Amino acid sequence: MPITVTQLNADEVLRYMGCPPEGADAAVRSQVESCTRELLGMIRPRWSWRALEIAFEMEGVRLEGGLLLPGEDLKDHLAGCTRAVLFCATLGAEVDTLIRRAERLDMARALTLDCCASAAVEAVCDQIETELQGKFPGCSFPFRYSPGYGDLPLEIQGPLLDLLDAPRRAGLCATGNHLLTPRKSVTAVLGVAEGKIEAKKRSCLGCPAQGSCQYRKAGGHCGIL
Repeated sequence: MPITVTQLNADEVLRYMGCPPEGADAAVRSQVESCTRELLGMIRPRWSWRALEIAFEMEGVRLEGGLLLPGEDLKDHLAGCTRAVLFCATLGAEVDTLIRRAERLDMARALTLDCCASAAVEAVCDQIETELQGKFPGCSFPFRYSPGYGDLPLEIQGPLLDLLDAPRRAGLCATGNHLLTPRKSVTAVLGVAEGKIEAKKRSCLGCPAQGSCQYRKAGGHCGIL
């Protein structure tokens, strides 16, 4: 199904900017609105997915076909699941071009565009997650889990993209440093459990930004909890 994003939550964009929504003045909100309109005219979401059986091993979670997703955190997260849906999503190369152009002219606007794009790719993933959950009626799903979260290493990006045929189907690749390109892209694992499982919440403890998080330093959180 085609994925479209027609609006963004301004408060979420402000959180990505490190600005508490209640502290944003009219000028900042005006810039967020302007950048949101510009970004929404540029994004071209593409995505790919695949469902696989999983097995739990000492070193991590083994996908049907042989790929090991290493680490204890994902294994705990997928407890009770019998399958995993892998997916990737990108806003498209046009967004990278838009942000780079802004960086040459106005760094403050470039930052706002970058944060709008971060909010947009999460909105795309939310839609994809809803679409995928509908394919497994009667099942339960822990929240999506991406490389770099907890102890699931970024090195797994390339193999996940290969399984998803992502370069061909979504125009999405990984660099030698395991970063996704286009930049505003996501790979994720969505567990599928038959029947009910214990509800899970995202935690600051597993977040890769835990040590430098400005929200926690200010006594708050980013809004995903």
